[in-house]
Amino acid sequence: MSDSVGQDSQRATGSDIDALVDGVRARRPRAIARVISLVEKDSPLLRAVTAALMPHTGRAQVLGLTGAPGVGKSTSTSMLIAALRAQDKRVAVLAVDPSSPFSGGALLGDRVRMQEHALDPEVYIRSMASRGHLGGLSAAVPQALRVLDASGFDVVVVETVGVGQAEFEIASLADTTLLLLAPGLGDGIQAAKAGILEIADVFVVNKSDRDGAEQVVRDLKYMLSLGGRHSDPGAWRPAIVNTVATRGEGAAELITAVDKHAGWLRHSGTLERRREARAAAEIEAIALGLVRGRFGDVHGSGELINSARRVVARDTDPYRAADELVAAIV
Repeated sequence: MSDSVGQDSQRATGSDIDALVDGVRARRPRAIARVISLVEKDSPLLRAVTAALMPHTGRAQVLGLTGAPGVGKSTSTSMLIAALRAQDKRVAVLAVDPSSPFSGGALLGDRVRMQEHALDPEVYIRSMASRGHLGGLSAAVPQALRVLDASGFDVVVVETVGVGQAEFEIASLADTTLLLLAPGLGDGIQAAKAGILEIADVFVVNKSDRDGAEQVVRDLKYMLSLGGRHSDPGAWRPAIVNTVATRGEGAAELITAVDKHAGWLRHSGTLERRREARAAAEIEAIALGLVRGRFGDVHGSGELINSARRVVARDTDPYRAADELVAAIV
């Protein structure tokens, strides 16, 4: 989209917003792409568009897919798309990549593995740059998910880079979190260290035709037997699925595991609680962003400088100075 945020806000009319919303509802790729671009730019138009889209949301199943580099995330996502399309489900994918250090855009190299679905009108694939956001997930992802939900996609897959805190962040965004592991990468030990067992709903041992795959499964079963939240009465016990994504092996078993978890979410009431927590986190992020924006207005102001000088002169302390500054902003 060539227009800047400022140009968008100046030129857009109510009919323009209606046209955008209608395009999203009709799953027109260009309209979806434009609205997600508004999300990424934090355009002033986003408030009106979001308000218009809200009544059409809440239907999509959100699957989070993560794992260490090299486990085959993009290939597994492609396999998952094919399996879902075989069930006649409409599928959207948000692939959240590291930001390019030069352009700030997403690095799209791995997306070529999903191009076999590019001509399917019921599949939409979009890469988003993490733009330095900790954990590898873009701060714009929750709002982009809402756009795809309103577009009528049955399933939205969020694939992330799987570094740092990404696994934990994706669990907060997804209804079902799929954690990919592979033999030879030390994943069993790393999973135990990072506490990943606590957030995964389905473990996918990809490249299971390689030596060591059975050991990864044994390690997972052993670690699950040690306890944790999965051992609570009525809690979901994560499924373990073997796949060879390059050959499509294990796709049916993976879909079965996802469907079982979806059923448990509905019947246990966990789905509603997860979505409420997701909405609360998004509201908090927006509120903090608004405060941060107002703080930016005074960052170079005399008020802040005077507060800093008073702290250096020991006329006040940083906490009191911060309280005064926040009170002035809010």
